Amino acid sequence: ALGWAAWKTYLGRLETDDRYVQGMEILGGALWEGGKRPEEALPVLEATLTLRRRHWSHEERTVLAVQTNLASCLDDLGRHDEALVLSREIYEREAATLGASHEDTILDEDTMVRRRLFAQSRALGPGCEALARSAPARGSSIAGSRA
Repeated sequence: ALGWAAWKTYLGRLETDDRYVQGMEILGGALWEGGKRPEEALPVLEATLTLRRRHWSHEERTVLAVQTNLASCLDDLGRHDEALVLSREIYEREAATLGASHEDTILDEDTMVRRRLFAQSRALGPGCEALARSAPARGSSIAGSRA
């Protein structure tokens, strides 16, 4: 409900108005949250990323956050190869801007590696998929310390 309310509130604004794209981000996040309705969230997240890249490309962290949500949504839709491509791009940009040892870069590297393992394991069969999903994460200690 909050997502739709945000969208309706800012619907009439120009696409260059930050509140317009923030309303889209809230709507996309609410639709996608926890994999509830990824097929509905996908076009909203794609449009949000397009606007962020077009008008706010200088806000690198925000663009990367939208990309991260889009990659997760693609994963939920079973579009793992596309999610992996986005994850690789996110990781490379994080490493270039923050450095390889920054905690956000490590978390993004972990996500990319997990997606790659999962993509490779699909070809080997269902047992391998389960193993890839449960592989220990390098970034687990960092993620746990944020909670």
